[in-house]
Amino acid sequence: MLTSPVVRCLFLQKNATIHFLTKSAFAAIPAANPMVHRVYALGAPKTGIENTVFGASLGEILPLLKAEGYDYIIDLHHNLRSLRVKISLRTPAFSFDKLNWQKWLLVRLGINFLPNKHIVERYMATTEPLGVQYDGQGLNFHYPAQQAEHIAHRVAQISAAWQQQPFVAFVIGATHATKRLPINKIIEICGQIPYPVVLVGGPSEQASGDAIAAAAGNHVVNTSGQLSLFESAFLIEKATVVVTHDTGMMHIAAALGKRIVSVWGNTIPEFGMYPFYAAGQSGETRVEVANLPCRPCSKIGHQKCPRGHFKCMQNIPIDAIIEGVVKAI
Repeated sequence: MLTSPVVRCLFLQKNATIHFLTKSAFAAIPAANPMVHRVYALGAPKTGIENTVFGASLGEILPLLKAEGYDYIIDLHHNLRSLRVKISLRTPAFSFDKLNWQKWLLVRLGINFLPNKHIVERYMATTEPLGVQYDGQGLNFHYPAQQAEHIAHRVAQISAAWQQQPFVAFVIGATHATKRLPINKIIEICGQIPYPVVLVGGPSEQASGDAIAAAAGNHVVNTSGQLSLFESAFLIEKATVVVTHDTGMMHIAAALGKRIVSVWGNTIPEFGMYPFYAAGQSGETRVEVANLPCRPCSKIGHQKCPRGHFKCMQNIPIDAIIEGVVKAI
C-alpha cells in the first residue's frame, strides 16, 4: 500500500512499464493495480490473482527477471534478498534508506534522530534521480476488476441491515500482539460506541471477534474470517469511521479517504507509518499512551510485552477512542 505512490508517479510521469516483485502473500494488491503491468511473486501460488508469475524461490524467479531487460530497479525493501536481485540483474538501482541506525537509537536508547517524514516521502526519494516527484495524491487502492461485482454483492449480503446508517469498522487484528488492544479493552470500547460496530479481521481473529461481539452487545457484528481482503476493504470503504491498530488495513482505510481513529501500542507514529492522506486531506484521530519510557520497545512488534506490564495498551485512554469515533460521525 505504501509503495503505491511510487508506482503511480513512475507510471504517470515517465510512462514507465512497471513490474512488481513481492512475496506471494502480498501479490493480490499490486496485481489489482492497473499501473502495474506484471507481478512476480515469491512463494506458493495463490488462486484468483491475474497477471502474476509465481516462483517457489528467488533462484527460480531471477532468470525470468533477467530476461525482462529492465532499465532500472527501484528497491524499496533494501535487504539481503533485494541485494541479491540487484547483483544478479546488474541494472542501475536506487535503494530506499531504511534508517536502521536511527531506529536502533530510538528503540534502544530513546534518542530520536528520525526525520520528520512519512515513509511514503522517503520511498519517493528513490525516484528523484529519475526526475520523478511526489504528486500529492496519497495512496492508491484498487479492487480486482474481475471481482468488483462479486465483492460488492458479498458485502451487501452481510451488511444489508446497517448499511443505511452510520457504522464503525473496527479492525481488531495486527501482525504482532503488542500492536493489538486486549480483547477486554475492545469489548469495553465497542460496548460504549453508540453506533453499529462491524469487527474486521482475518481467520486468526474470528474466534476473538465472536467473543467480542457476544460480550459487547447486539450492535456489534463480527465479520472476521468471513471476508476476503478486498471484501473487508469494501466494507471499510462503506463505514463512516474506522478504528484500527497500526496495521495494513489502516493504510487501506487512508487510501480510501476514510476518517480513522488509530490506536498505537508498542510502535509509534514517529517511525513514519501513520495514515497517509492526499495533500490537503486529513482525517486521523491518534490515540496512544504518551510519555511511556519503554515505548517504542521495537520497530515492528512482539508477541508479548517484553516487560510484562503491557502499559502501552493496558493504559490506553478508552474515552479518547470513543470520543474520536463520535466526533468523526
